[in-house]
Amino acid sequence: MISIKDFQFNMLPVNTYVVWDETKEAVVIDPGCYYPEEGGTLCSFIRSNGLKVKHLLNTHLHFDHIYGNPIIENEFGVLAEANEADMPWLTEIRQRLAAFGIHSKVTINPIQPENRLKDGDTIAFGNTVFNVLQIPGHSPGSVVFYSETDGVLFTGDVIFQGSIGRTDFPDGNHEDLISGIRNKLMTLPDSTVIYPGHGPSTSIGYERNNNPYI
Repeated sequence: MISIKDFQFNMLPVNTYVVWDETKEAVVIDPGCYYPEEGGTLCSFIRSNGLKVKHLLNTHLHFDHIYGNPIIENEFGVLAEANEADMPWLTEIRQRLAAFGIHSKVTINPIQPENRLKDGDTIAFGNTVFNVLQIPGHSPGSVVFYSETDGVLFTGDVIFQGSIGRTDFPDGNHEDLISGIRNKLMTLPDSTVIYPGHGPSTSIGYERNNNPYI
């Protein structure tokens, strides 16, 4: 059985998740640590609970979800894993930050070829397995992480409580996003708990019955 700790980091703010099971092996999802104290809070929690970080997972590579990648990579010796289609958000990060009025010298390491996730991949840690589902639209490389055994789904900015991710970026696509949600997420059990990239958790059943976009 997994345990989940949710942090809210940076100015937007982003939900950063630490997920672990009885083996103490863990994954970090979307470390949004922008301010120095946020990185300290995240690392302190991991260490104080004796967790062994096996994977650093990015649901997508928008800057607010990856600020903390270097911290986790340096502190725990893991490299980030994400979908290749979002790589321009890394290679052009300073220009894209500037477009949002944020002027930063932040540098994020590229995703290595062996860590580029695709639809159908699995992520294993301890006794837990996440299935990777690619759902483009908010970004070309958006993926979600699903544990059928635990009935949980980490969706990044694909879907929120009562809403969906924005699709007005140049590489966004509203039709693709809606199609992916309907065909890949709404087929999951109603009891599946959704842990989104922003805002409170929800469930497949709640969104099926209440989300105006679905």
